[in-house]
Amino acid sequence: MEMHAGHHLVVQLLGMNVNWDTLLMTWLVAALVIIVTVGATRGRALVPSGMQNVMEMIIEALLNQFKQTLGPKYGQVVSVLLTMFFFILFANELGMIPSHHFVLASPTTDLNTTVALAIISSFMVHFMAVKNRGPKKHLKHYLEPFIPFIAMNILEEFTKPLTLAFRLFGNILAGEIMLEVLYYLAPVGVPIVWIAFSLIIGLIQAFVFTILTTAYLAPSFRD
Repeated sequence: MEMHAGHHLVVQLLGMNVNWDTLLMTWLVAALVIIVTVGATRGRALVPSGMQNVMEMIIEALLNQFKQTLGPKYGQVVSVLLTMFFFILFANELGMIPSHHFVLASPTTDLNTTVALAIISSFMVHFMAVKNRGPKKHLKHYLEPFIPFIAMNILEEFTKPLTLAFRLFGNILAGEIMLEVLYYLAPVGVPIVWIAFSLIIGLIQAFVFTILTTAYLAPSFRD
């Protein structure tokens, strides 16, 4: 049995090796996010129904989490956090669509994608810390609670994005590998059950990534 999950079509682009399938799927995910959000917000009704109702439920639940974690200034990052959640959600679920040899692989099965998302998360944390607390206070926290803790605090800044990236990558890739194995072992029945389970896992992983980013942002919103 030949495994296809986790394999990528590598092409040369501007002198660099690029996973072409990941790039195409990333554009597709971005287009889907735009189409769904525009469709859900177009012709909004006072009493929501259908897609508008689903989107409002998800957004309201996330906004409550952001507000509880970040406080009244959560609006500074809410657009980025919501975009991050929906991008990761759609990217995770894309690979669950049955397709020949998994042409529709999730972009999040590519470590390049998850690392890029983690770097964006880390950059946003530092940017908001400098913006809200000032560079002096931001740098000072590396010496807390005692000066010798500087090494541990600096190391933590590298481990946070690494764990974000590898957790998302590992969970989604494992799900697609399991789906492919089950497809060969039991083409009918079992893969359908696993797809349903994996769709839930994809939602959970998008939520976990976004909420952890929110938790890392929390100190940036404290005086």
